[in-house]
Amino acid sequence: MNVFVTGGAGYIGSVCVEELLNAGHTVTVFDNLTEGHRSAVDTRAAFIQGDFNDRDLIHSTLQSIHPDAVIHFAAHALVGESMTNPSKYFRNNVGGGLNLIDAAVAAGVRKFVFSSTCATFGPPDRVPMDETLPQRPINPYGESKLMFEKILLWYRQLHGLDFVAFRYFNAAGASAQFGEHHRIETHLIPNVLQVALGQKTHCEIYGTDYPTPDGTCIRDYIHIADLAQAHILALQPDKTGFYNLGNGEGFSVRQVIDVCSKISGKPIPTVEKPRRPGDPPRLVASATRALTDLGWKPRYPRIEDIVSTAWNWHLRHPTGYAD
Repeated sequence: MNVFVTGGAGYIGSVCVEELLNAGHTVTVFDNLTEGHRSAVDTRAAFIQGDFNDRDLIHSTLQSIHPDAVIHFAAHALVGESMTNPSKYFRNNVGGGLNLIDAAVAAGVRKFVFSSTCATFGPPDRVPMDETLPQRPINPYGESKLMFEKILLWYRQLHGLDFVAFRYFNAAGASAQFGEHHRIETHLIPNVLQVALGQKTHCEIYGTDYPTPDGTCIRDYIHIADLAQAHILALQPDKTGFYNLGNGEGFSVRQVIDVCSKISGKPIPTVEKPRRPGDPPRLVASATRALTDLGWKPRYPRIEDIVSTAWNWHLRHPTGYAD
């Protein structure tokens, strides 16, 4: 298929582009490079630097490419920032997303695959979390993603645009070529590995009094190559709807730090800090629907394997894409 990927220079997008190309698809990456990196774009893909907030540009671009499918990764994604600057998130994630989906309809795109988030649920009523849980986001980031999910439902009903939306849990790991380098790093594993690399003196643990076995938050980690494979499966013409993506097993902050120390062979000093507002004790996915409907099967279910791929990439790229 001819696939148009927004945010394909970002962390998850770069590996998805790599996997799409390996599967024989033709790929065009569209990214404004405010968060992504030009060197994170697979050399086999076409690249267009642009912003979907430019409505005329995104319409003319899709008219010239006429893709069979759009995979939409591009978004602002810092929860804390969304609480201090909600306008930025609604304008980009919803307003810019509308420009993109309108352009897709006008260009006759058949399939739209959306990168959503478990943040649309808010604190869950139960875990593991399946797709039937009520969605009650507690920050503008999650709200902006939920708003676009609702837009997808209306566009399928009114325009016949088929879609799949994936609600990610914690993306982690790396491929041999592409890994995680955010200008503002909020994810646990790369922050811990920066300590192992000697780039930080310690990592911080936010909250040690949660009702979990060791008192720290539990999260579900999923390898980005497994995320990418789900997106490729979503391109099948008979697949549609919402899917949670996770491994179905949670690991605490302390467990992840211990695994990072074991894999790197380095001590990881920690500093304990108070809880962050809104952090649920436990977020673990039920991905049964993706397993049964899409035939998806994670290749990296073990946290040790996920961390190993991340550590190997960071060893080769200690300053990320800056080098």
